[in-house]
Amino acid sequence: MTSSAMPDEISKFGALAHRWWDPHGPMAPLHAMNPLRTAWAQTQFAAGDVRSTRLLDVGCGAGIASEAMARLGHDVLGIDASDEGIDAAVLHAQDSILSVNYRVATTETLLREAERFPAITAFEVIEHVADPAQFVEMLADLLLPGGMVVLSTLNRTRASFLTAKFGAEYVLRLLPVGTHDWRRFIAPEELSRMLRNSGLRVTGLAGMSFHPLKMRWTSTRDLSINYLIAAQKV
Repeated sequence: MTSSAMPDEISKFGALAHRWWDPHGPMAPLHAMNPLRTAWAQTQFAAGDVRSTRLLDVGCGAGIASEAMARLGHDVLGIDASDEGIDAAVLHAQDSILSVNYRVATTETLLREAERFPAITAFEVIEHVADPAQFVEMLADLLLPGGMVVLSTLNRTRASFLTAKFGAEYVLRLLPVGTHDWRRFIAPEELSRMLRNSGLRVTGLAGMSFHPLKMRWTSTRDLSINYLIAAQKV
């Protein structure tokens, strides 16, 4: 089994760890989209009758989604391959007086330890891993029977290149240049196929649209740029 983590990606995001919790810093788009993606995930877990509150947040960075899911009542384990990201996550949770468990680890680490979870989130992660199909397989292997995984990522379209890559990084400077490689974006039908091939049933799919004047994300049927997908282990 090859590692899902890419050293260049780990270094790139680790270097931003000290500014991860700045809502006006380089992670501002994640802060803005987090209410939508965590609320959507919570709705999917409820619809899938996932009763246990234990949740694994893969590629948690400094814990933006992990903390939100903990506030929604989950017993969260956040993992990331970046030491700097996990250090920032631990410090912020302590300052927030919030109980969240964090580890420097990858999906492979937990599989070797025979860990299993009823709920998994992997937000804005799959476009940064070495082998997306293998990463999905590992997420599926980490799920308990009946468990659910929710991912968010970017579609590989002309619209996503113009907005999420060129526009966000070079024009509006919402993200540091080099944050994304458009060639690694994944179409919903590709990700759906990976999930099905890993023994999961796709149960939800929604687009995410950003309103710059309101600095707010809303759920939409438009999958051309950002989207969310949920799948359940059968």
